[in-house]
Amino acid sequence: MSILKVNGIDLAFDSYGNETDETILLIAGLGTQMIRWTAPFCEMLAHRGYRVIRFDNRDTGLSTHFNQYATLDFEALARTLMSGQSPEIPYTLDDMSDDAIGLIDVLGIKKAHVVGRSMGGMIAQLVAGRYPDRVLSLTSIMSTTGNPALPPTSPKLWL
Repeated sequence: MSILKVNGIDLAFDSYGNETDETILLIAGLGTQMIRWTAPFCEMLAHRGYRVIRFDNRDTGLSTHFNQYATLDFEALARTLMSGQSPEIPYTLDDMSDDAIGLIDVLGIKKAHVVGRSMGGMIAQLVAGRYPDRVLSLTSIMSTTGNPALPPTSPKLWL
């Protein structure tokens, strides 16, 4: 595990595989440390010829925490957004997508396969939309675009 300064914050990350191989950037979900992308999983991808980068998002694991701000109240956030107002928050998913690109910039990686799960999938989608020339492919797992017009998850799948 290493820590690099990216966009004015510390991002903790791990790298597996050969630095000259195509990169897979793994983005974790809300409140989830990079170690949820298990070492055996990362090693398997590296053995298949990829460089694998996993990292702790802001406020997670060993990356910078924003303790000077109150813990986010998701119900209040949803109410604010639904009322059409802008919430007062220390950073956005756009900032987190900038962190992902900033990390690969600092590592000297031009393009990557971007994989995210849950909120990490939302970040990955923003990376692909905002930086399409940096993305070899996008895989969004257990995620959404955040579009309220999309149908909800079927209750049958909640179990």
